[in-house]
Amino acid sequence: MSKMLKLVTAAATAIVAASSLATAMAADAKLPKSMIWSAYDLGASGYAEASGIANALQKKYPTRIRIVPAGTSIGRLLPMTTGKVSYGYLANEVFFATEALYDFATQAWGPQNLRIVLGRPATVALAVAKDTGVKKIADLRGMRIGYVKGNPSVNVKNDAYLAFGGLSRKDIKEVWFGSYRAMKDAVLAGQLDAFGSVTTSSNMRQIEASPRGLIWPPFEPENKAGWAAIRKVVSFMEPVKETKGAALSEENPVWLMGYRYPMITTYARTSADEVYNLVKAIDETYEMYNKTTSSSVNWAVERSGRPPADAPWHEGSIRYAKEKGYWTKEDQAWHDARLARLNKVIETWDKASEAFDQMRIAKTAEGVKVDAEEAWPAWWQKARDEYLK
Repeated sequence: MSKMLKLVTAAATAIVAASSLATAMAADAKLPKSMIWSAYDLGASGYAEASGIANALQKKYPTRIRIVPAGTSIGRLLPMTTGKVSYGYLANEVFFATEALYDFATQAWGPQNLRIVLGRPATVALAVAKDTGVKKIADLRGMRIGYVKGNPSVNVKNDAYLAFGGLSRKDIKEVWFGSYRAMKDAVLAGQLDAFGSVTTSSNMRQIEASPRGLIWPPFEPENKAGWAAIRKVVSFMEPVKETKGAALSEENPVWLMGYRYPMITTYARTSADEVYNLVKAIDETYEMYNKTTSSSVNWAVERSGRPPADAPWHEGSIRYAKEKGYWTKEDQAWHDARLARLNKVIETWDKASEAFDQMRIAKTAEGVKVDAEEAWPAWWQKARDEYLK
């Protein structure tokens, strides 16, 4: 080969390489220069996994991510309403917030127009100190169970756990805490017997390794009455045989409750392009964070990027799922139905609020003062019973 031909060939090769590099760079996800996420507090698997994903994204892309931990549902969602936080790694507060239930039924809140970006399949149950001697849920009668102020995601699931065993709050001793993390310390100190948790958090490993030990009372699928009782409290659970996490293994599986946690959540107003690129980036960095916890493998987008979950899917996520070929007709049907439900809740809230204000004005004209904070919960519940059942 002549010297001139070698030079021409080398130049052509360089052009092709440069063109390929430019194409690859153009295909890279484009993330905001900075993001703030909210998550459960330190020690929770949700915080650990948010950190693992954030670290992976920051290594590959020119973005900075700060995670704000909060031990309550309100603490995780409130900064999202103001736009300070763009994405939350949330639990079932997503369902309660979209339905305007419990802490979100106040006039200050109402139904939140939230969307799911990704939702990791997970299991959850009552983590019980083994030294209590508890073997099944019914054995929890008289035990000290942990509840968290401002965290219906924890508290309502507690009621569902108890219902499986034919129990309610009146059958146990409620112990209230200001944050989720505080309950682990209370178990270790012998001040608490059980609280709800996923199986893979560092909190569970600490309890398992402590003198008290750890056990998961099972939720056997053949107990039809028990599961019917659960679904009267929460509708988003299903029985799943769990083998991963503290006090669990392939040789020692336990039937627990299956749901989605954490769910990367944002408001519907978030740009579809931004969400699409975030999902793409999370997908492309999967190998960099999928060992953060033993359940992190379930962030694979073909599993975490599909329904069901606690709110409708975001259009940016749907676009990516369709592009990758794993969004099905059934997924779309689920999303459409869930979105229609959310829109109906918002419409019902607006109508109920307008009628409530008119009622108060009429009562004031009659010389009767109506305390809005006191009267609204019953008014809203009546509207739900009439229009949403």
